[in-house]
Amino acid sequence: MSILTLLFYAIALLIAAATALAVTRRHMVHAVLYLVLSFFGTAMLFYLLGAPFLAALEIIIYAGAIMVLFLFLIMMIRLKKMPGMFFPVGQLLPAVCIGVGFLVVFTVLVGQDPTGWTAMPAAQASPLDFGVYLFQTHWLAVEIASMLLLVALVGAYVLGCRVRPPSTPATKEAP
Repeated sequence: MSILTLLFYAIALLIAAATALAVTRRHMVHAVLYLVLSFFGTAMLFYLLGAPFLAALEIIIYAGAIMVLFLFLIMMIRLKKMPGMFFPVGQLLPAVCIGVGFLVVFTVLVGQDPTGWTAMPAAQASPLDFGVYLFQTHWLAVEIASMLLLVALVGAYVLGCRVRPPSTPATKEAP
């Protein structure tokens, strides 16, 4: 086993652990920070697999912009911790069913014999070619995604600035 293989498995283990911690944390800011660690691990995997442009995009877009937006939303909404379970009991059965389904699919895919697979040819493009392709053919999807982010930001602002009833000062009673 080469050093690159060991590095791949170590980074994959880091990503899996950070994502598991992000999902199981009760404090939302801690969950976002673990998710940032997971995104950095994903960027390291992209770089290790020979895609430095995707690694840079992962760090800039996901670990940077999206996570800052999530932190902004969490701080604007001021979520309170609920006592009791992390999620309602009614959501436990669907979560377990989906988890078992993913485990079955993963087991089937890992158990297959890879000798019959055909390798896809490597596709390489410069960042300029990628940008031209993205904004010429998929410009509508890019605009829709940016509008969704803007709506989420405005929604967080509205939720954070909701009108609270003014507190009435205590009145003095005359003797």
